[in-house]
Amino acid sequence: MDAGPISKSREPPVPWRPEGCDNVALVLQGGGALGAYQAGAYEALHEAGLEPDWVAGVSIGGINGAIIAGNPPKRRLEQLRAFWYTVTARPIPLMLGDGDSPRRIRNAWSAWFSVLLGQPGFFTPNIPNPWLSFPGTKTATSFYNTEELRTTLLKLVDFERLNSRETRYAAGVVNVLTGSLQYFDNTETEILPEHVMASGALPPSLPMVQVGTDHFWDGGLVSNTPLIHLLSNVETENLLVFQVDLFSSPGDLPRDIWDVFAREKEIRYASRTKILTDYYVKLYEKDVLLKRILDKVPSAKLTREDKELKQRLSDLPEVTILNLIYQKTKYEGMANDAEFSSLSMRDHWQAGYRDTVLTIKHKDWLTMSGQDVGVVMHDIHRPDAPLPMTTAR
Repeated sequence: MDAGPISKSREPPVPWRPEGCDNVALVLQGGGALGAYQAGAYEALHEAGLEPDWVAGVSIGGINGAIIAGNPPKRRLEQLRAFWYTVTARPIPLMLGDGDSPRRIRNAWSAWFSVLLGQPGFFTPNIPNPWLSFPGTKTATSFYNTEELRTTLLKLVDFERLNSRETRYAAGVVNVLTGSLQYFDNTETEILPEHVMASGALPPSLPMVQVGTDHFWDGGLVSNTPLIHLLSNVETENLLVFQVDLFSSPGDLPRDIWDVFAREKEIRYASRTKILTDYYVKLYEKDVLLKRILDKVPSAKLTREDKELKQRLSDLPEVTILNLIYQKTKYEGMANDAEFSSLSMRDHWQAGYRDTVLTIKHKDWLTMSGQDVGVVMHDIHRPDAPLPMTTAR
């Protein structure tokens, strides 16, 4: 039997910023049904008064992000709940006992229902399917269509508000023809439902989305995290980043072929995130080191190019990244990102809420040092300090 409804949040405190922090950013990875973890993470931030100034997402993160940025703070949780209740509304007609094995069977059954029937308010099967479709027809390039998602987005996202730039929003996509990764950013582009849908158009399941004259697929094909877009546009303001990832690099040794499939998917998506994140973090830290070196050289010995570089590096922002990474349970299989049961949705939501509450309790993680330290990273599942016995502000 499915769990009861997700508890409604208390009235949030007045929005605030930690000492030395100019902006709070929420970075949301792709991961299908696991995206409820991100909704739970946002609920904890909302209750703590840490409303994001910037939301960047890929795939399901792009959808969650659009709902957050496209609503006033007092309506964000309500609309997130509406989305996740809608796409997990189909009951699963299978009653089993407690324990990991029965739950794993139930989850697999639920995933097969998604494959066969799609998910309400999200995607539905193409008829005929692509194997039986002529080249060039609407059903020839994907197994499902996302017309229902467009209707859902128009219902839950105020696109006028989203484009007001009160909250900066960006969604990662891949150009189908060029294979290049790019971002639809509301500081440069008027965001429409198609921009959000394009970010979640994972082939071959979901169809490419046309925006203007170009066609786009899910940005996760190249990078499953939009952190690189954030770090490339951070400018001079100190930034506190909550990066919510849905696949973990560390994992268990597989014991059967199903474990192999699940572990391969985790490594594939998490490794891309780690490689690109590490690259941009190291690039940023090199700027910090170069700034320190230039500060020690007498001005008379600097060339004009050196002085221009020193000026550019004179006001480097401080960036603190708090990693929130979903930890897969023992009973979840290779299709956990396609398993949209309401029971699993509630589990994922509550896990995101719990991990974020624990992260916020590390108040020393939230405070900017005010020194040239480059990018600082913390992870509640690999803490470098004992958890203080305090409550979130």
